[in-house]
Formats: sequence, C-alpha cells, structure tokens
Amino acid sequence: MAEPTMRERMLAGELYRADDPELARELDRAAVLSHRLNALDPTDGAGRRALLTELLGALGPDSEIRPPFRCDYGYQTFIGARTFANFGLVCLDVATVTIGDDVQIGPNVQLLTPTHPVAAGPRRDKWEAALPITIGDNVWLGGGVIVLPGVTIGENTVVGAGAVVTRDLPANVVAVGNPARVVREVEP
Repeated sequence: MAEPTMRERMLAGELYRADDPELARELDRAAVLSHRLNALDPTDGAGRRALLTELLGALGPDSEIRPPFRCDYGYQTFIGARTFANFGLVCLDVATVTIGDDVQIGPNVQLLTPTHPVAAGPRRDKWEAALPITIGDNVWLGGGVIVLPGVTIGENTVVGAGAVVTRDLPANVVAVGNPARVVREVEP
C-alpha cells in the first residue's frame, strides 16, 4: 500500500506538511479565484456567483458572500441556501467548513480550521492538521466572531460580536465573550 499524499493526509484530518507542492498549487488556485472575486465590479452579482461556484465546494441558492473574501482551498467550504456573509469573511478551510441554510455572518468573521503542533520542531517543519467547523441552520455570527477548529454551532444560535468560539455551542442559545459562553436561550 502506497504512502498517502500530503493532500490525502490533510483531507483525512492527519498531520501533513503545509508546504507540499500539490497543496501549494491548490492554494494558488484559490488565491487566484479569490483575487478575481475581490476585484470584480461590486454590481456584478452574476460574475461573483460564478466565481464562488467555481471556488467553493457548494454554494446554495440565493446565498451571497460580499467581498473581500479569503479562503485556503475553497473546495472544503460548503454553504447552504439563503446564507449571507458580509465583508471580510476569512475561511481557513484546511478541514471542511459547513455553513447551513439561512445563516447570517457579520463583517470580519474568521472560521479557522487549522491546528498546529505545540512543539517547536514540528511547527518549524511546517506540520499542521485541521478540525472541521459546522455552523447550523439559521445561525447568526456577529461582526468579528472567531470560530476555532473543531467547533459545531447548533441551529438558531446567535453569537455576539467579537466572541471567540472555542468549543461547541448548542442549538437555540445566545453566546458572547472570549471564550464564548451561553448567556441565555432563544426561542427556536
């Protein structure tokens, strides 16, 4: 049995070398498409949708991502229907990022799947891994929210502006702060 490629290791959630040539080509592809997206005339909704459809793993009907938008690979990001992301979404999609239907994402939100070794040697040698992020249906992420690797946010949950989500949040709650903590329930 052949040794898995770095891409196969990355997709499996295992440690991989971030400077692998195949992954570098895929990063370049996403960078070119993102650059084109971010340079489009702001009134060119059809062009924006076409580029997002080429870049992302899935883009549901009537969803919109306002530029600027940044991602690592693009094909690891899946966005449901009627979702809106305001300016400045950063989606480091080394692992999958799944965003449900009817999600509202404020400006300058960061969805961060990569993890890095704590030990200096492996980190210096560019080893990393990633954990997936899942955002449930009808979630609202306020401006500047940061979601860390491996987090799932349940449906109908609201995350207040500037919160740092370090662990899973259940459905139907409001969470705020750093680290984000549940402060109350909301009606589903």
